[in-house]
Amino acid sequence: MTTRVAIVGATGKLGGIIRDVVAAEPGFEVHSELDSRSAMSELDGADLVVDATTPAVSIDIVKAAAERGIDIIVGTSGWSAERIARVRPEIEQAGIRAVFIPNFSLGSVIGSALSAAAAPFFSSIEIIEAHRETKIDSPSGTAVRTAELIAAARADAGPVAAPHVDQRARGQQVASVPIHSLRRPGVVASQSVLLSGPGETLTLTHDTIDPAAAYAPGIRLVLGAVSRRVAGVEPGRVLIGLDAFLDIGVRLPAFVDQAPVDEGGVPGQVARATGA
Repeated sequence: MTTRVAIVGATGKLGGIIRDVVAAEPGFEVHSELDSRSAMSELDGADLVVDATTPAVSIDIVKAAAERGIDIIVGTSGWSAERIARVRPEIEQAGIRAVFIPNFSLGSVIGSALSAAAAPFFSSIEIIEAHRETKIDSPSGTAVRTAELIAAARADAGPVAAPHVDQRARGQQVASVPIHSLRRPGVVASQSVLLSGPGETLTLTHDTIDPAAAYAPGIRLVLGAVSRRVAGVEPGRVLIGLDAFLDIGVRLPAFVDQAPVDEGGVPGQVARATGA
C-alpha cells in the first residue's frame, strides 16, 4: 500500500528536503505540493499531511488536517507545549494522529535529551541558538523544546536560576530558561546549552552543517512510524519530538499540565505566543 503525502510548504528549504525524501522512499508518493497560494482542498485525498510552513500559518494547516481526518506531521518551528494544547481538542475529536517535530536531526534530539538529563544537577542553565538571518521565528522550536524538557526534568528542583531577567539583554525566558537567539548570515543552525554550577560549566553543542543529510534520517523515521501505526502512534494522540520514536538510553520527562512558570515579565516573542 502506498501512502499519499501532501506537503504544505513544499517550496521552502525544509519542505524541499521533505519532498525529496518522500519521493525517494519506498511505499510513499507525493500526493500534492502546497504553497501560500494553494487552496486547502488540495489536501483532499491524501493519507498524510506534512507541514513545513511558518508559525503564523501552521495552526491553520493542523486544523485543516483535523477537519479532513488526515494524520499530520508538523515540522514547522514555533510550537510550544502550550500552543499545542490549543489544537489538542480538535486533534482528539477528529481521531487523527499528530506528531510535532521541532527538529528532524537525530544529533539535535540527542543533545536536547542529554541537556534534560543533566538539568537537575545544575542550577544555572541558558541556551544560545543561532540560525541564518532568514529564519523568522525566535526562539527556535528546538530551543523551546529543549527548555521545556529542562523544566520538566527539574520539576522537583524548581526553575533554573536566572538573575536580572528584567533586562532585555538577558534573553527570552521559556519555562524559566533564558534563550538567546542569533540571526546572522553564514550559519545553518547551532544550539549550545550551558549548564553551570559551583566551579564548573558543562556545554552541550550541536551544529547542523548539511540540512538535507542531517534531516533525512529523521524524516524517514517519522514517516515510517506514522504510516505503520507503530506503538504509541494512536488515533487522537499527540506526540512531540523525534525522541518519541527513539530509544537513546536517556529517560525523558513526561509533559504534564501545570501552572505556567513565572518568566519575569520579559517582553518579546515567547514561542507560546508565536503566530497566535
